[in-house]
Amino acid sequence: MISTTPKSSLELHKQTTNNSHYKPSQRACTTTTTTPVPEVVARHHAHSTGPNQCCSAVIQTISAPVSTVWSVVRRFDNPQAYKHFVKSCHVLDGDGEVGTLREVHVVSGLPAASSKERLEILDDESHVLSFSVVGGDHRLANYRSVTTLHPSSLSGSSGTVVVESYVVDIPHGNTKEETCVFVDTIVRCNLQSLAQTVEDSVRCSIS
Repeated sequence: MISTTPKSSLELHKQTTNNSHYKPSQRACTTTTTTPVPEVVARHHAHSTGPNQCCSAVIQTISAPVSTVWSVVRRFDNPQAYKHFVKSCHVLDGDGEVGTLREVHVVSGLPAASSKERLEILDDESHVLSFSVVGGDHRLANYRSVTTLHPSSLSGSSGTVVVESYVVDIPHGNTKEETCVFVDTIVRCNLQSLAQTVEDSVRCSIS
């Protein structure tokens, strides 16, 4: 019998900005990383995976307060503010709250044209956002993403740690490893762009 017990994607795979890799047997909150993830945060990244699915997570630290980063991340209607692979976004239904449906069109060069996505979680208190892909012209079937923000625990830091995890079907003809490498690359680029966008904004506001 194949187990579908939820597993934390942080335990399965983790990438930090210095490209440190953690094996499946290691937990995300070990003392070997400079960006520990509290258990209360890690539980949001526990995904139930089927026999033909994979899950993974990427971590990004940002030199800006959580409130500043969250003001950008929570805008489900404006992902192109930092996701450079997104060419345009149109809200099809909803007002930005849970249940809102959007359609995004991506830039040329990717194996996709558009994606219809539904906002599943928007928690302004805990700083958690989740969306699922419900249609579109792409190969990422049953994709669900969870993004959390929490303050950095580094001494003297007022920064933010962003964790984005996902679960997705493995496309026909691809392996689990190939799928994770592809999606991890996109997620990592998005989070690095988020960091640059927010940090540039902070510098401009104090200059």
